[in-house]
Formats: sequence, structure tokens, C-alpha cells
Amino acid sequence: MNQANYGFFEIIRNIFWVFKTKLLFPKARLIRFPIIIRGRKYINFGKKLTTGSRCRIDVHGKHETKKIIFGENVNMGYDVRISCCQKITIGNNVLIGSKVLITDNSHGNYTGNHQDSPESSPNKRELVSSTVKIEDNVWIGENVVIQKGVTVGKGSIIGANSVVTRNIPKNVIAVGCPAKIIKKYNEDEHKWVKE
Repeated sequence: MNQANYGFFEIIRNIFWVFKTKLLFPKARLIRFPIIIRGRKYINFGKKLTTGSRCRIDVHGKHETKKIIFGENVNMGYDVRISCCQKITIGNNVLIGSKVLITDNSHGNYTGNHQDSPESSPNKRELVSSTVKIEDNVWIGENVVIQKGVTVGKGSIIGANSVVTRNIPKNVIAVGCPAKIIKKYNEDEHKWVKE
């Protein structure tokens, strides 16, 4: 088991955050403040959520149901941003590194019919969205970007600094920009093997 080497002042700060967490997010394990949450009523925070400081979780627009759904035991690093228009689901036991962006939307349409023009201001372009799903036991490394319409399969690892633009199957390691599979877990041999 890993042991955290917290200094005295960090221990005191964590104790304060635990009390504040239990007051504001009773089912969470530890929320390190400050944190920005927009559209809180559209978010299911699951159980035992842990976050680093300066995370930002946004749900855009008005909805009838929950749009961001966390499973149990999700652990997010510092400076994580989750931006949702349609739906983002994060499974159980997911580990998210610091400075990660998970978004189900982008400004403008750049494929198919009715594409946006470079002559229009990006802020004026319509938000286009598509559901994101991160399944159980996924590990997302530092500085990863997960874009709209993507599913990351159960047990997979996304390497640091990767940009996920397509679905990632279960039990693989994917890295790069765009992310590509480099290893797959061989269940017969109980080890990761090169693709």
C-alpha cells in the first residue's frame, strides 16, 4: 500500500477539508477546495469521490436528469476539468491524474453537412456534443484530453499527455496524440503484451 508523506500543514488542511466535505458532499471521501461546480443539481457525485484542488465540473444548459454520473471510489487529481452538455459517465474505481480534460462538447461542427466557417467567432459557434463513457477500473494519466463521443473500456490505461479521439477497448494501454493502443492485457498469460 502506498503511504502519503503529508507534511504537518497539509495534514491540518486535509482534516479541515474532510469536515467541509462531509458538510457539503456527505457521500464523498475528500474534496480539496477550492472547487468550481456549475449545474450541481445535474451531477451524481457517487460514493467516496476524492478530488484535488482547483477542479472544475460544469454541466451546461437545463436538463431533466443527471448529466454527469460518478461511480464509487473515483479519485481525481488537481486541476481536472469536466465539461458536459449531453452526458458523461465515470465508472467505479477510476483514477484520473492532474490537469485532465474530459469533455462531451466542442464549439462548432467540422464534419458532415452544415459545417462552421472559420469566418465566425469560435465563441458564437453552437456547442456540439456526444456522450462520453469511462468504464470501471480505468486509469487516466496526467494532462490527458478525452474528447466527445468517446468510450474508454474497462481496465484500460491512458498514458500521460494523450488525446483520446476514438473509442478505446477494454484492458489496453493507449498513448499519444491521437491515442493509439500499444499494449493489451493477455488474460491467459496474466501480463501486458505489445500490440
